[in-house]
Amino acid sequence: MDLIADIGGTNTRCALVRDGRITGVRRLRNADFTGLSEVLLHYLAELGRPGAPEAVALSVAAPVIEDRIALTNLRWSFSRRTLATTLGARRLHVVNDYTALAWSLPHLRADDTVAIGGGSADPRAPRAVIGPGTGLGTGALVPTDDGDWTAVPGEGGHVTLAAANAREAAVIAHVRERVGHVSAERLLSGPGLALLYRTLAELDGVRATTPDPAQVTAAAAAGDARADEALELFLCMLATTTADLALTLGARGGVYLAGGILPVFPDRVRASGFRARFEDKGRYASYLATIPVRLITCEEPAFPGLREIIRRGRPPLDPGR
Repeated sequence: MDLIADIGGTNTRCALVRDGRITGVRRLRNADFTGLSEVLLHYLAELGRPGAPEAVALSVAAPVIEDRIALTNLRWSFSRRTLATTLGARRLHVVNDYTALAWSLPHLRADDTVAIGGGSADPRAPRAVIGPGTGLGTGALVPTDDGDWTAVPGEGGHVTLAAANAREAAVIAHVRERVGHVSAERLLSGPGLALLYRTLAELDGVRATTPDPAQVTAAAAAGDARADEALELFLCMLATTTADLALTLGARGGVYLAGGILPVFPDRVRASGFRARFEDKGRYASYLATIPVRLITCEEPAFPGLREIIRRGRPPLDPGR
């Protein structure tokens, strides 16, 4: 028996892997726990304490560099060595959440995604994944010389956000006055959508509190003009960042949209200016026009990638760290 878990900024999703099958899926609210080990032990207790897992694979919204890992959008940190001992696991694999998603890409079925335009994927070209949620994650799956694949971790959500027109430039400048560096994640995330709405109001001379992101999307669906502008701006700026990632990686194998926000309104993504903005790169418009973009809509998309990491047996816990 193996244990897999996807630790996001808001929820932790857990499951067991038995004979290659993913079972016992649970979603637990991080706010109900004080740390990661408490969540995982609670999950195992919920299942009647099935015993110590042979291997554990975790995806975390954070860089994975040293033994101690601090989550970017959650006030948790943990030691990989200590966690392995606490769980009684012989092997512990910890990867960035979008590295796990990258490993999942070959395992997605056709009905796990929705097409957002483009041509046909090159089956041996790099693939990219990007997604707004509590933060903004990025990952890549690239081919190797021996015919296999490898996932490349990254922190592309923290690149500097670029403007494509005067309105976006005004928004970014207004936010920069408050926070300094404006990363893509600053505006292209759940909190970012709420900040976008408030910033647009302030630019228009209207005082506004920062709403809940779900309130912005609900207001947009109900016809509120400012909420609709905020959502459209969000999708177009995300498209610019996504196209930048696709060009950087040469992701002719396809670009995948993930995260907790976009799957809630796939029809709006398709009807928005996302695709036109994605291709709006001057001399490289025709290059981008051939790249298919797909929105991942299935539940727990990181789980197949975590299972694949255990199957491959890498990257293992480094006992020297």
